[in-house]
Amino acid sequence: MAAGRMLGEGRGGGGGGGGAARIMAAAAGSLWRSGAVRWGGGCRRLWAPPAAAAASSSSSSSSSPAPGVLSPFDRRLKRKQKNWAAVQAQRAQCEYLREEVGGRVADRLLDIPRTFPLALDLGSGRGYIAQHLTKEIVEKLVQVDMAENVFKNAVESEVPTINVVADEEFLPFKEDTFDLVVSSLSLHWVNDLPKAFREIHQVLKPDGVFIGSMFGGDTLYELRCSLQLAELEREGGFSPHVSPFTAVSDLGHLLSRTGFNTLTVDTDEIQVNYPGLFEIMEDLQGMGESNCSWNRKPLLHRDTMLAAAAIYREMYGNSDGTVPATFQIFYMIGWKFHESQAKPAQRGSATVSLGDLAKIDGLLTREKK
Repeated sequence: MAAGRMLGEGRGGGGGGGGAARIMAAAAGSLWRSGAVRWGGGCRRLWAPPAAAAASSSSSSSSSPAPGVLSPFDRRLKRKQKNWAAVQAQRAQCEYLREEVGGRVADRLLDIPRTFPLALDLGSGRGYIAQHLTKEIVEKLVQVDMAENVFKNAVESEVPTINVVADEEFLPFKEDTFDLVVSSLSLHWVNDLPKAFREIHQVLKPDGVFIGSMFGGDTLYELRCSLQLAELEREGGFSPHVSPFTAVSDLGHLLSRTGFNTLTVDTDEIQVNYPGLFEIMEDLQGMGESNCSWNRKPLLHRDTMLAAAAIYREMYGNSDGTVPATFQIFYMIGWKFHESQAKPAQRGSATVSLGDLAKIDGLLTREKK
């Protein structure tokens, strides 16, 4: 099946030894917030057991919102989906998108002429960014993911790394800890994106930088439209089968409100060709990207799925018999404030009017004569 997929518009970009791992583990003792729950063997786990979670929930608020009101995603289900996908025998065939975007995030990091002593990879998966890093870029790396199984087959990196099993929505690290935070295709599943940005900003040191990527609002629009039309035709109504995504216009505002400055937000599209709709859904499941919205429909009837596949091919099919799936990717870069950073000039301090720029060509021509 992998031969039937073709990645469009792509540009490509060993774990640390036992001694390095022990050194990193010893040094990591100063990273944690006070009260962080830690236990486990091969990697640090920051998931509270059910009793502790229940006690924390009852003590934090007696009027927590019902699932789906302020929390669109079922995070426990997402963790199960990612854990399941990470142990499948053919998982490598479904990781092409994460590999590609991880390389593009690393490319943006290479544009910064700096060595980062300590970095955090948020929602790291198997290490799709770490495999592109060198010790000249990052000296030490902490990888965080909510699914423990992703670390069982982590890709190799020359950067000394420790793995932490924790929820990306509740970072267990102290304030001003990391020089760099990166994240690739993970933040679109958090329930409170502004809070996630605040926590990232908090754990960054002054003059630290955040570089991230996440799926955009036009992701899988072909699949979304096909399923909705098929459900309307066969069942007289439709429910969401593709999770909601953030608009690019919101990202800059959220990052700015959080306290990041010198912002850069850009968008890109990656189109992948598949044999058909069922192969798209199979690969999404293999990526751990199945829908986990609280208001998701538990199943689709067979007739509806066949109708959706036919609509998909009729509306979007390629001349060679394949069907495209579009993934819109948002990339964001933001810096935490520091006195040494460049500051904008004061309003009214300009010495040249923008209206004079039209006269430059004439002045240069007269000088040459």
